[in-house]
Amino acid sequence: MADRIRIACVQLTSGRDKGANLEKNERLVAQAASTGADIVVLPEKWNVIGPPDVLHDTAETIADGESVHAMRNWARAHSVTLIGGSITERREGREKLSNTCLVFDPEGELVSVYRKIHLFDVEVGGLTYRESEAEEHGEEPVVTEIEGWPVGLSICYDLRFPELYRVLALEGALLATVPAHFTLYTGKDHWHMLLRARAVENGLYVAAPAQVGETGIGRPSYGRSLVVDPWGTVLAQAPDEETVISAELDRAWLEEVRRRLPSLAQRRPEAYRWPTPA
Repeated sequence: MADRIRIACVQLTSGRDKGANLEKNERLVAQAASTGADIVVLPEKWNVIGPPDVLHDTAETIADGESVHAMRNWARAHSVTLIGGSITERREGREKLSNTCLVFDPEGELVSVYRKIHLFDVEVGGLTYRESEAEEHGEEPVVTEIEGWPVGLSICYDLRFPELYRVLALEGALLATVPAHFTLYTGKDHWHMLLRARAVENGLYVAAPAQVGETGIGRPSYGRSLVVDPWGTVLAQAPDEETVISAELDRAWLEEVRRRLPSLAQRRPEAYRWPTPA
C-alpha cells in the first residue's frame, strides 16, 4: 500500500480524426509517464469527439477496439496504471452507445469498467447538448484499487451530482477521477468550484483531465485540468494548451484532513430521507 502516489493528467484538443487523436495521445501519455507518474488519466472522449453520426461510426467494443488496444499497450509500455478517460463504446444487442472509462494496470490488463451515469442534456450559452441522442446511462458507481488506493471513477457531467461522490467516498475512495469535456460557458463559472467542493465535502483527492479549445466548430471547451487535495487546495492546473500536469498525493495528509474535519464520520444517515418521488 503506497503512502504517496503521483498522478498525471493529460489535456488535449480531440476531434473527429481517430488516427490523429491516437497519435497525439500516445505522445502525451509518454510525456505524462516521464513525470514519474504511477497513474495517468486521459480526458473524456480523448479518441473521438463529434456529433452522434460520428460517434456511431467510430464507436468500439471493449473486446477488439483500436483505442482499447492502444491504451493497453501504453499502460504496459510505460508501466503505469492508465485511467482511459472515456471512449464511446458499442455493446452487443444495444441500440445506443455508452460513454465508457476503462482502467488498465501496468501489465496492460483491463481491471475496471465504468459507464457514465449522468448524460449531458442541457441548453447553455445558446447551444443545445443532447448526449442521450446517441448514448445510454450507466447503471452503477465503480471504485477500483490502484497502488492500494481506492479510486472512484466518474466522467464530466457526473461532477454536478454530489450524491455519486458521497457514495464513492463511503465505498472507500481516497481519490476521484473526473475526465471531462466541460464547455467554456459553464467551465469558467463552475469548474473550479465543483471540483474543489467534491474534494472538500468528501475529504478526498480529485484529478480532472480535460479537453481544451475547439473540439467542435463553435463549441469551445474550458480546459484548465486540475488536481485538488482534500482541503480544496489546487495542487496543479493546466494552462490553456495541450499539455500534461502532475502532482503527488499523500495519504497521511488526507488522513489528517479527515481527522481535522471528520464530516464523513459524523454523518447521521438515520436522520436523512429522500423525498417521495413525484
